[in-house]
Amino acid sequence: MYSGVKGLFNRSQKVKGTVVLMRKNVLDINSITSVRGLIGTGINIIGSTIDGLTSFLGRSVCLQLISATKADGNGNGVVGKKTYLEGIITSIPTLGAGQSAFTIHFEWDADMGIPGAFLIKNYMQVELFLVSLTLEDIPNQGSMHFVCNSWVYNSKVYEKDRIFFASETYVPSETPGPLVTYREAELQALRGNGTGKRKEWDRVYDYDVYNDLGNPDSGENFARPVLGGSLTHPYPRRGRTGRKPTKKVSKSAWMTDEEFAREMIAGVNPCVIRRLQEFPPQSKLDPSVYGDQTSKMTIDHLEINLEGLTVDKAIKDQRLFILDHHDTFMPFLRRIDESKSSKAYATRTILFLKDDGTLKPLAIELSLPHPGQQQLGAYSKVILPANQGVESTIWLLAKAHVIVNDSCYHQLISHWLNTHAVIEPFVIATNRNLKKTFLGGKYAVEISSSGYKNWVFLDQALPADLIKRGMAIEDSSCPNGLRLVIEDYPYAVDGLEIWDAIKTWVQEYVSLYYATNDAIKKDHELQAWWKEVVEKGHGDLKDKPWWPKMQTLQELIQSCSTIIWIASALHAAVNFGQYPYGGFILNRPTLSRRWIPEEGTPEYDEMTKNPQKAYLRTITPKFQALVDLSVIEILSRHASDEVYLGQRDNPNWTSNPKAIEAFKKFGKKLAEIETKISERNHDPNLRNRTGPAQLPYTVLLPTSETGLTFRGIPNSISI
Repeated sequence: MYSGVKGLFNRSQKVKGTVVLMRKNVLDINSITSVRGLIGTGINIIGSTIDGLTSFLGRSVCLQLISATKADGNGNGVVGKKTYLEGIITSIPTLGAGQSAFTIHFEWDADMGIPGAFLIKNYMQVELFLVSLTLEDIPNQGSMHFVCNSWVYNSKVYEKDRIFFASETYVPSETPGPLVTYREAELQALRGNGTGKRKEWDRVYDYDVYNDLGNPDSGENFARPVLGGSLTHPYPRRGRTGRKPTKKVSKSAWMTDEEFAREMIAGVNPCVIRRLQEFPPQSKLDPSVYGDQTSKMTIDHLEINLEGLTVDKAIKDQRLFILDHHDTFMPFLRRIDESKSSKAYATRTILFLKDDGTLKPLAIELSLPHPGQQQLGAYSKVILPANQGVESTIWLLAKAHVIVNDSCYHQLISHWLNTHAVIEPFVIATNRNLKKTFLGGKYAVEISSSGYKNWVFLDQALPADLIKRGMAIEDSSCPNGLRLVIEDYPYAVDGLEIWDAIKTWVQEYVSLYYATNDAIKKDHELQAWWKEVVEKGHGDLKDKPWWPKMQTLQELIQSCSTIIWIASALHAAVNFGQYPYGGFILNRPTLSRRWIPEEGTPEYDEMTKNPQKAYLRTITPKFQALVDLSVIEILSRHASDEVYLGQRDNPNWTSNPKAIEAFKKFGKKLAEIETKISERNHDPNLRNRTGPAQLPYTVLLPTSETGLTFRGIPNSISI
């Protein structure tokens, strides 16, 4: 890009540019309606009565170009003269929602070569969201684009001027010499110095343990353990904020068994169910601490509803499945159940794959710690399906307890830990090394940490996850090289197509910049990034042998594909279905307030006479339900400026035409997948796609409109 440029410029050449700014917009609430409004705010703050935008902007936002080909006496790129924003442009059809464009003219001459970066200063008291800068008339060079997408605050808050680089992607060894020092300084600014509290304008990406989750000064019940940095509570590192640590370390469709089972493969938490490969189910809890935790379910419990099959035959035919939350919750039940407001079980649910491809529950096991000593094992009861009498109410309550387990596991493990928390170290390390390229209940954090102990990065790739859970078998004759055990498994069917598209795109993109394994090994920024991810971001698991060594192209491709999958499609699958499924609290309660009543008690008599009241007195109370609904409504909502997988908010995100072409192929493939998903949702033979509730599985449709849509895969994992 930068070679052979001598003599391209005449002296005192004026280079025309276009600067795009965007309105301040946070969840579409309290937004400033336009850049004009933002500028108006700035006028009011500084006490000016200037009416014209051009006059006001004359000295408010300053830019300076930096040469990528001409160095000063210190070897750094030559810095051009200060230039200020000029008039607003009203006739650019490509502007996005809330964006405004301004003209600017830079003084540039032949002695300064080709620009490759620019500095910006904002002299206003309000921040600006800088979308991009485009240089439109560089002789013999054409347009040059700088994709920025960053808030720029008043210049006084920064130790060094903000800098942005041209949208030319290159590995460190190919960085133009005059830009090397600027690039290294920018990375250092992003890494920070590890001290101080983060301010609103800071862009520091640094690591810390979760040491500020509780408020022990308000009482023992408000204390939370530190997550990370210990063998007791290992956890991914979060972004360091500098905050002080805590001072002490159908209206009735939901009731059907079919819908209860369907949501395990097409609901908000479809990535936990696994194939049952041994009976009775075993526990991995330490027997010296917890005693015998083997399931108390028997063959007789299951075979009554196995349609003539034996348990052994059903296991051999790959028709038995289990939703197993027993080991996750059993270690915490004694403490949880000491509370007056919550009474929980550790649950196991066994299901049978019917001839029509749907699942039906066979039995639910509800377990408590032994009332005597923990080492005596579990005290368990097995509940069987029933559709009339008090037994049907007991069965409905048993399903509610399963869903409460699943709701907690979903938020703490599937959603928070397995998408947000595990990705944060990658975000921090990326911003520190690769330039340009909901916790609540008292024991929630401990449960989440317990789940992290078993987290394996390689298993987060969808094919590996499905194989590990026994939900897929390697078969080269099948698409993606996998045969699904449940053919109509909406999350897996849609997800595998998305995964394949992501991996193909990553492979094509990576291959543009790394031709050999040796190139991977010699990229010091890439190696530093991966070293930080493993040793700092996931420091509590750094010694695990399963971490990729990042020495080959395939390791880079697989790792990047997995990261993108987690932060896009996996997050969409476990997040944007929360309101459609959980918005009806009867279908997905988040709390259980009492155990199933025992015969001979007043609660049992009430359950017999008024099943509805018994159910409502068991699940989430009214006020807590309102809080839950408010939260999941926000979590499930798309903002108006959302950018989805396969999309870019700026078409000039890179100057590499091969990369742009590969990305277009990726977007086209996702559009084809979207059509296929819609077609599957209208296929009456695929009963798991909609179920009794007539709620089609749409969360992996790549695009979406604004608001609550139950679809869309954003590029962001910020909510």
